[in-house]
Amino acid sequence: MRRSDLADYALPLAVFLAMLGLWEALVRINDIPPYVLPAPSLIGATLVKDWDTLSGSLLVTLRITFEALIAATIGGVALAILFARSRWIERSFFPFAVVLQVTPIVAIAPLLLVYLDANTAVLVCAFLVAFFPILSNMALGLASADHNLIDLFELYKASRWKQLILLRLPAALPYFLGGLRIAGGLALIGAIVAEIAAGSAGQGAGLAFRIVEAGFRLNIPRMFAALALISASGILIYLIFTLLSFLLLSRWHDSARERGL
Repeated sequence: MRRSDLADYALPLAVFLAMLGLWEALVRINDIPPYVLPAPSLIGATLVKDWDTLSGSLLVTLRITFEALIAATIGGVALAILFARSRWIERSFFPFAVVLQVTPIVAIAPLLLVYLDANTAVLVCAFLVAFFPILSNMALGLASADHNLIDLFELYKASRWKQLILLRLPAALPYFLGGLRIAGGLALIGAIVAEIAAGSAGQGAGLAFRIVEAGFRLNIPRMFAALALISASGILIYLIFTLLSFLLLSRWHDSARERGL
């Protein structure tokens, strides 16, 4: 790894640590009570002290997030392939996908809790927000294959399935991976929003439920500790899919090679 690459990674870390130090100093200098704004050191201590409770909730949230993401990936890719195969199917069903995307999930979550149990409602909410980025990016990727190569396939009388497998799917891979990075974070957001709605109704077991529970008890340090775990989870999900993009694209696609992912 080059020295400039190390600097690129070290600089954000240094800024982050400096911000934590400034936060700690401001709390101590101004003697701010923990129930108003806890110091980072207190948040870390709370994270260690309440780890048994928070880790269990973290696993619940991550399980729902990845289950929703897997379902959104399968459904989005399958529907995008159907769209690529039939213009009539695309014109018939794509507007419904847009409606689901533009409807705020915070408005859907309480309604789902009326008809479904808490865990299923959270899963559905996470699925809904993760589905559209995968569908739209995959559909765009399938439609972005080189037209000269399409003409070449047709010249050799390749079937539509061969065109799909050998040409359109490889061309769509960078678009799909970009949508997957977006959908991973959105699935976590959808799960958190639904968990907050479920927690307000006294249901749930995820991290957002712990935030609501701690808010009712004015346990502000635990709220911040749970929030820190949510943020760390989102960063980890993004890094996982960034690494996946690097592994799949770095040898042949300019989007990964030029950025040095």
